[in-house]
Amino acid sequence: MSYENHAKRLFGIFLLIGILFLTDAVNAQEIKPLPDKVHHAEPLYNDLVRDLGARKGEKEFNIGADIKKMPNMDEYGYLLEYEFAPIDRLGLEVETDFAYSKSQMANVSSGNEIERLRLSSQYSFFVSKKHATTLAVGYTQIFNFVAGGTAFNPFFVAAKSWHSNWHTLIYSGPEIAYRYKSHKTEVNWQINTSFHYTLPQTDHFIGLEINQEIASGGLETTLRPQVKLGLTDKLAIGMAIGFPVGIKENSISSFFRLIYQL
Repeated sequence: MSYENHAKRLFGIFLLIGILFLTDAVNAQEIKPLPDKVHHAEPLYNDLVRDLGARKGEKEFNIGADIKKMPNMDEYGYLLEYEFAPIDRLGLEVETDFAYSKSQMANVSSGNEIERLRLSSQYSFFVSKKHATTLAVGYTQIFNFVAGGTAFNPFFVAAKSWHSNWHTLIYSGPEIAYRYKSHKTEVNWQINTSFHYTLPQTDHFIGLEINQEIASGGLETTLRPQVKLGLTDKLAIGMAIGFPVGIKENSISSFFRLIYQL
């Protein structure tokens, strides 16, 4: 009798070990390693749809404000962004822009309206930790409520990190704008370049963003020195000052962004 009880106990122990082994094996198969991702400093003003090399489940919410003082009118722009990654390396974004203008002239009224809606996607097709480089393509559909039209904006992104703390990025593509009333189409080319230095072991950076637009045969450039402070693992704030170069409306602007990782 004692022998049978001993055998039953041994059988139960081996059965339990077998169940645990099989469970661990199944869990090991279900837990997939995270895809490679290279850290790149993202520009504040012309930000990306999602981090390059986005991983499934990443989400972020942004609030931004753009302030421009001009002789006859003050312009205030506000934006709300929600971006997320439904699968690895694919980012999606919804952005709504609001515009408020405060007139300094008695015969011109102030305005407050929803300016545009942006629907964007971005896919990182090349991610190399060895070369600290990421390449991506994307597309933005813009609905202009004020101007009465729509715009198509395919784009290409290339980013590289240098010695962990130095970052360069270029974002370029055409913006094809169509006006409903005039039935006219305009093509502007955007070239946005950025250079950043991130402080070691932090989420802080300082850098320069160069926003350029080729329109009507002319080149307009705005230099935006900027700084970003990571307040917590999820919350960050950023500020950029815009200095126009070769633009008729030679007015300095400021831009603020609040970034929250969900």
